[in-house]
Amino acid sequence: MFRTRFVNIVLLCSLFLVPVRAQQPTTRAAEVIDIFADVMRQVDVNYVDTLNYEVLTEAAISAMLRKIDPYTVYYSKKQDKDLRMLTQGKYGGIGSIIQQRDGWTYAVNPYEGKPAQLAGILAGDKILSVDGKKTKGMTVSEVSNNLRGEPGTTVVLEIEREGVEKPFKVSIVREDIHLEPVSYSTTFVADSLPYPIGYIAFNEFTEGSALAFTNALDELYYNQGARALVMDLRGNGGGIVEEALQIVNLFVDRDTKVVETRGKIARSNNVYKTRNNPRYKDLPLVILVDKNSASASEIVSGALKDLGRATLIGQKTFGKGLVQNVRPVAHGGHVKVTTSKYYLPSDSCIQGVGIMPDIVMDDSAKVDICYTLYMNHYFFDYATRYHRLHDSIAALPDFTVTDEMIADFCAFLDERKFKYETETSKFFADMIKMAKHEDLDSATIAQLEALEPVLTPDFREAIARNKEEVQHFLGTEIVLRYYYQKGQAAYNLRFDKELKRALKEIKK
Repeated sequence: MFRTRFVNIVLLCSLFLVPVRAQQPTTRAAEVIDIFADVMRQVDVNYVDTLNYEVLTEAAISAMLRKIDPYTVYYSKKQDKDLRMLTQGKYGGIGSIIQQRDGWTYAVNPYEGKPAQLAGILAGDKILSVDGKKTKGMTVSEVSNNLRGEPGTTVVLEIEREGVEKPFKVSIVREDIHLEPVSYSTTFVADSLPYPIGYIAFNEFTEGSALAFTNALDELYYNQGARALVMDLRGNGGGIVEEALQIVNLFVDRDTKVVETRGKIARSNNVYKTRNNPRYKDLPLVILVDKNSASASEIVSGALKDLGRATLIGQKTFGKGLVQNVRPVAHGGHVKVTTSKYYLPSDSCIQGVGIMPDIVMDDSAKVDICYTLYMNHYFFDYATRYHRLHDSIAALPDFTVTDEMIADFCAFLDERKFKYETETSKFFADMIKMAKHEDLDSATIAQLEALEPVLTPDFREAIARNKEEVQHFLGTEIVLRYYYQKGQAAYNLRFDKELKRALKEIKK
């Protein structure tokens, strides 16, 4: 099923902040360093125009590291905030996901309780400028860099909003934004079980995330009576291995090998074992994974599978089994360099292979009416309008997308002059053009043209055929406007086939 999750930042590495002493380069490295330095000297003396050596050097370093792997990366001193976000899950900013459309940047997901939402920014707001800098033509990364800054500083956004006659400005005080590692947790009541089943969606392995996970599980177990758990690691790109180790330790005995790292030098070789007695040794456990579950997510899911402690459901994971150390370099920069590979208790290497679930679920996206409407932002734009015209919706879990709402959505599509073109209809139209170009006889062309209306679908019929999926996509966007991320997560679980399979597995 095509997913509507917005993903702002995916952490695809395991990080260790370690001290470093200056080391002498090897003979080979010293030779190429001499070559590079000599080229720079020649260019410095002879090139016709003035050059920006900082930009040139960073470009050269980045190009060099890309030849190694996608995870070995240089961070200059000015990119310190990006490094802090990567290792700590924190940054100074306004707390909203942004997206580019037609050369403009839009706020698509202000986080509840963060500066953007508290200042009145709404999903669907077009950001015309940031501190006077026009955003037209800027990339999302460029706009994001302008939105971020030191906590306590003010950023001024010029906003254009549907239904508001003129653009207006909003002043927002940046905060140290911390992305919650546990995005949602709840319990489900199973008819055939005498106890509830807990559910935790876990987003990232940053500093303190294992404690947040433990607190969420304690709440479900001690206060809500959960006696089984579904851990959702879908879309979790990983993070710090120590946090993963602590989470595994909740479910397995002390002194159990969880993961091993093997590298070129001795200090890269480590065996990570649990250090404490387990809190939930016998708690039934199912883990949901997908192709975007990577690094520390694969350590947790792979180790618990190898140890016979969890059942995995979903899709084969990403296969990111490389370890990076963050090491300081000259003039305040850092380099995140791959130093070793991960090996699970079964001695299998994660890198390039990934973890195969015990129960594989099909997650292929259908290229249907919902795909077309989603990719062209019709669900998003309708939800923006709906929110403007309706002060409230029914509380969750009672809210549902009604037939009347779907009819209104269809009227909205008419207003936008939406024409549903399938790949089949596009191909057929091209075939008719080719037939005319190749001068086929008129009778053959007439027969082809007679078939064209049959292959051009009516969007209302397509929406009716895919009613449940339309309710899912449309409801996801509408709920986000009123109940933010947690409400959206709760609504999406109604349609979650993998979760339903997990609950079924626990009931066995």
